Amino acid sequence: MSEGVQLHLALILFAPWFAVLSVLFWRYPRQPRGPARSLFDTVALTLATAAAFGGMYWGMAHADAGFGPMWKQVFATSIAYGLYLGVMAVALVARIRWLARASSLSPT
Repeated sequence: MSEGVQLHLALILFAPWFAVLSVLFWRYPRQPRGPARSLFDTVALTLATAAAFGGMYWGMAHADAGFGPMWKQVFATSIAYGLYLGVMAVALVARIRWLARASSLSPT
């Protein structure tokens, strides 16, 4: 396996799952959808992806090779997945609170 593929294997393996989670985050709830919401979702998804990349690189650099050649991949994948989910969880909670506050402030 080439070194470039080996380095990015963690994200290659989780790319479909990250895509599914990203689409669900983007599409639900369907309303309200405005420019501020789109910007928030874009920033959240960008931060989650950047955190996953950063965690993957950090995991590859700091994994103990004494546990075998696949340990770097396992460790990097775990770090990347954990960071992606962590950022998305924080964004989801923040968005729920923001939308709840916005709906309680809007006149009906």
